Amino acid sequence: MNEVAKTILAQMGGGMKLCVMTGAKDFIGTPNSLSFKIPTAKNGINRVKITLDPSDTYTMVFSSERKRDGFPYITEKASFEDVYCDMLQTIFKDTTGLDTHL
Repeated sequence: MNEVAKTILAQMGGGMKLCVMTGAKDFIGTPNSLSFKIPTAKNGINRVKITLDPSDTYTMVFSSERKRDGFPYITEKASFEDVYCDMLQTIFKDTTGLDTHL
C-alpha cells in the first residue's frame, strides 16, 4: 500500500481498529486514494472511497455495490468534498452508523 493510502488508513483510526470496529476488508490503495468494503450499513452502504484532493482535503464517496446478472452494479449513496483529516471519522460514523473506535 502506498503512503497516501497508509496515511488515510491511519487517519481513520488505523487498520486493525477499523477492521475490528467496522468489519472493513478488501482495502485497495491507489496513488491518491483508499477504498474498502464494509458489511452493509445504513442506507445499504457497503463500499467507501476516500481520495486526497490537490487542495490537501479529501473527498469521501459512500456507495452500495450489488450484483446484477453476475456483474457489479454500484450506486453512489453519499459524497462529501473538502473534508479535513480530523473530519474523516465523524463523517464515516454519521454516514454509515459504524464507529471507528471505542
